[in-house]
Amino acid sequence: MLTDIEIAQQAKMEPIVKVAEQIGLKEEELELYGKYKAKLSEDVWERVKDNPDGKLVLVTAINPTPAGEGKTTTTVGLAQAMAKIGKNTLIALREPSLGPVMGVKGGAAGGGYAQVVPMEDINLHFTGDFHAITAANNLLCAMVDNHIMQGNALGIDPTKIVFKRVMDMNDRALRQVVVGLGGKINGYVREDGFMITVASEVMAILCMAKDLKDLKERLGRIVVGTTYDGKEVKASDVKAEGAMCALLKDAIKPNLVQTLENTPCLMHGGPFANIAHGCNSVQATKIAMKLSDYVITEAGFGADLGAEKFLDIKCRVADLKPSAVVLVATVRALKYNGGVAKADLAEENTEALAKGIVNLGKHIENLRMYGVPVIVAINRFGQDTDAELKLIEDYCKENGADFALSEVFAKGGEGGVALANKLVEVLDKNEANFAPIYDADAPIKEKINTIVTKIYGGEGVIYTPAAEKQIAALEEAGYGKLPICMAKTQYSLSDDAKLLGRPEGFKVTIREIRAFAGAGFVTAYAGNIMTMPGLPKAPAAERIDIDESGVITGLF
Repeated sequence: MLTDIEIAQQAKMEPIVKVAEQIGLKEEELELYGKYKAKLSEDVWERVKDNPDGKLVLVTAINPTPAGEGKTTTTVGLAQAMAKIGKNTLIALREPSLGPVMGVKGGAAGGGYAQVVPMEDINLHFTGDFHAITAANNLLCAMVDNHIMQGNALGIDPTKIVFKRVMDMNDRALRQVVVGLGGKINGYVREDGFMITVASEVMAILCMAKDLKDLKERLGRIVVGTTYDGKEVKASDVKAEGAMCALLKDAIKPNLVQTLENTPCLMHGGPFANIAHGCNSVQATKIAMKLSDYVITEAGFGADLGAEKFLDIKCRVADLKPSAVVLVATVRALKYNGGVAKADLAEENTEALAKGIVNLGKHIENLRMYGVPVIVAINRFGQDTDAELKLIEDYCKENGADFALSEVFAKGGEGGVALANKLVEVLDKNEANFAPIYDADAPIKEKINTIVTKIYGGEGVIYTPAAEKQIAALEEAGYGKLPICMAKTQYSLSDDAKLLGRPEGFKVTIREIRAFAGAGFVTAYAGNIMTMPGLPKAPAAERIDIDESGVITGLF
């Protein structure tokens, strides 16, 4: 079979103006970035805001293996299949980060015959959104350090600055740094560090903001640190929000691209699903719902992270009402959850599959708590055996779960027709009664306990002394009524990556609590979450190349 990039380079793309016509967009409402990419102008929302909403379908997954399980591929393929059966469908996706593209993933725009194109542009620089976010983030850092050097009128404590610099690349050497070396002219010497751009609060803010005015207000609420007497210092205190917003004036506009089969896709934003909420922008999702009858979107990592945050944070804040959830499951991920090593996942092992399939069962239970119908998409890989696939199908039947086999990687939209028909059938016969699983006005500890006990299946929560103090301070400061964003490993329902399947009897330890006031949530850290990844021993960048004709190879 051809590689992903070879398939993408053979695609017959339509001019983006023609793709826009499918969803009723006018040429003058597009800001073109070449022939195949465009941003939507701010006029689009004003014209379509009174249109009826299309049905919103979330694609999520069981707990993944380190290799990933094809959630984006399923999202793209399902949308292609919906178009193939005659449904007016639009995709809403996140943008890839350069760090993972050059690190492990080597590309993140779907796979096989279910990809978003132009694949090379999307994976490398796209329309420059992440660079604008990086610049806005680092402008705030520069202004804080400059304020301290220029007399420090606010009395900022340099040892209590919590807002870090970012770059969109995996570079472990920058996790902890010392800035200001070289004498007084270079500023105040202090410890600092870098995060990857997708972990920046600016990224989360961009994806939560409803317009430029809201964006600027949210940027102004970013907490950068505290003064010597313990008072919060915000971006607005150093007068940074206006310039930051100016840097983001184009980045806030959703991007329009297409799939291999010319299905339109709005691709915008890309917050991490552990530190942040792991969803594409509110703007892109809401516009998509006004432009189509069906919107297929995704949330990062497994349902215990991405889906929970989509449903409890994004839908709550943006007043979204999802109509259904598609839960991606794979034979290999369930075998992994049953104890099979990554290197052995290609071998048939129904015993391990039967052991690990309880992970699927827990995610089905969890999603049903939100009052939305659930469809299991069994994402088929070439090495899957009939016996293994039948075991998953039988399990779904026993648990009363709708399901369909998905072969979109190998067959594109045609391979997703069964899943598309099942989705339409479920949507037609089921009325969603969506509701978040906790009251945002509840105390912080109560909200965390609800997530841990209901979604993760844990017995309770342990708080470090530091976390106890932070919770008290946050509630006193008025942040207690914000939604909770849990930061934990994606590989387990628990906070221990080694506890696979459906662990029981565990407690989750919260070591730190921080308010991301601009983004509008409180993040609870369960374990040491990496905000600046490192490159693997053999990074994907080693295989990426370009020839004298400008043809890129190695993205996959």
